[in-house]
This record gives sequence, structure tokens and C-alpha cells, in this order.
Amino acid sequence: MFTEGAESMIAVRFKVRCRSDKAEETMKAFQEIVDASRAVKGVIHFDMGRDITDPDTFIATEVFEDRAALDRQEALPSVQRFIGVLETIVAAPPEATVYEIASAEAWG
Repeated sequence: MFTEGAESMIAVRFKVRCRSDKAEETMKAFQEIVDASRAVKGVIHFDMGRDITDPDTFIATEVFEDRAALDRQEALPSVQRFIGVLETIVAAPPEATVYEIASAEAWG
């Protein structure tokens, strides 16, 4: 998964709270993004979940081999479509954090 001396892996945590009347539409858009993202070269993991305490909130956990893989994923048509409608579905500003990972190992 990670090669010593390679560029840092990138992990992203993205959280968005959508309007209640847009939750199903948001889930369908995220399903399209997840399916397309998992096929992108350099995507190690791409997972989307619904917050169990707030069904209008979605959280993505994304891991990329490098910044170039993140850039390829962000350029996907499904991601660009979602960005285009983001303003119309959100109930609060999205939260995103990008982490650079110097090393990683399997747990357990």
C-alpha cells in the first residue's frame, strides 16, 4: 500500500449536512461518486457513510496514493456535478480536512 520514500499518501475527511428534503438526492449523488471514485487509479479507499445520529449528515473517508490521485478523483464528472449543486442541498457549510500521511500499516 505505501512505499518507503514515496510521496505522502493523502487522506481526506469530508462531512456535509444536507437539507432534510435533499437527503435522498444527496445519497444518490454520493453513491455515484463512490462508484466512480473507487475505479480511479491511485484511490486506496473511498467510503461514504451516513451519520447514525443525524441522517441528514454524510461523511466521506478517502485515502489516495498521492496528491495526483486526489486530483484525478476530484476531476470526475460526478464530483463536479455534485460541487455544482452543493449550494442548493446543504444545511450547513461542508467540513473537509486533508491529511498527509508519512507511513501506514495494517492494524490487528
